[in-house]
Amino acid sequence: MGGDRAARPLEGSSGGRWVCLDWLLVPPTFCRHNRFLENCPICREAERPASARASHPSTPRGRRSAPSSRASQRAVRVRRVEQAADDGYRSELAPGVRATADAERLADELAFAAARLEELENDPPGVFADIAAQPDAEEALWLAFLTAYLSPTEGEDPFAGIRAAHVPWSSGELPALDVEVGPRSSFDPAAGERTVLAYRAWAERAGGQATAFAGEPAWTPERRFERLFERLALPGLGRAGRYELLVMLGCLGTVAVRPSSLQLTDDATTVAAKRVFGIGDKMLLERRARDLAQAADLPIEALDLGLFNWAATGTGSARLGARAAVPEALRETAAAALGI
Repeated sequence: MGGDRAARPLEGSSGGRWVCLDWLLVPPTFCRHNRFLENCPICREAERPASARASHPSTPRGRRSAPSSRASQRAVRVRRVEQAADDGYRSELAPGVRATADAERLADELAFAAARLEELENDPPGVFADIAAQPDAEEALWLAFLTAYLSPTEGEDPFAGIRAAHVPWSSGELPALDVEVGPRSSFDPAAGERTVLAYRAWAERAGGQATAFAGEPAWTPERRFERLFERLALPGLGRAGRYELLVMLGCLGTVAVRPSSLQLTDDATTVAAKRVFGIGDKMLLERRARDLAQAADLPIEALDLGLFNWAATGTGSARLGARAAVPEALRETAAAALGI
């Protein structure tokens, strides 16, 4: 026994057995790795004075410790969240919103999203009209997939990139993906063709796109939406692309689908929902979203784009080629539900 540690013989011992008492007097210190601090090579090094660490490097000279593959591949993204100052505003339907300005903006975005859905059903613009008018179901579904995957842009011609990328489904060729994409695009240049190939393989396994989207004859539109949303979880096709694709097909009358929830997973809409509803639990998020949609007399799918655009302040909202003006009645209903 060395240093300042006190050692005494155990009771009843013959004098040959000793025990160190400093651990009995001072509890041992554990590090964040659940080891004794003095035994942990990482935390023990951090506890040493800087001068000692400099003069006694833990890594042998001439060798550099390689960063872990996960750390080297992970990019840290910092996004500034625009939020108005708390002015006392409160709503049971949007408990996470604490400012009247944010509530007004949420009402505006929900009204716009609802108006956009009505436009898709009654007078679809641009490529959406081409999908609705396409007599060949395979070609219509293929164009719808590319539209949801690439997303209309916010330029003068929102559909220029989609038209430039499009090739006939019957040709079997890959689309030209080197185009401008919109704010709700799922396109990733590193995996663009992989996603398209996965979609083609998914459709071919079912005997064609029309068969794949039809599913079981006994399915209700809500059940068909849920099952297709699950089955379309292809590499590179995120929640926004899948949800938009199915909502689009339902509004255009191409496929009998209708959502009963937001199908929240992990994307910008989900983050916005957590901010608005002040909770992170998925089941409660879906319940509060349905409550808000019902109170505002809106289809649940309107909250998908509405929440996305509400959180996109400063980063660019998504109009998705919509051209119709928002009826004041829609905005007033949403505002009344939010108590503003």
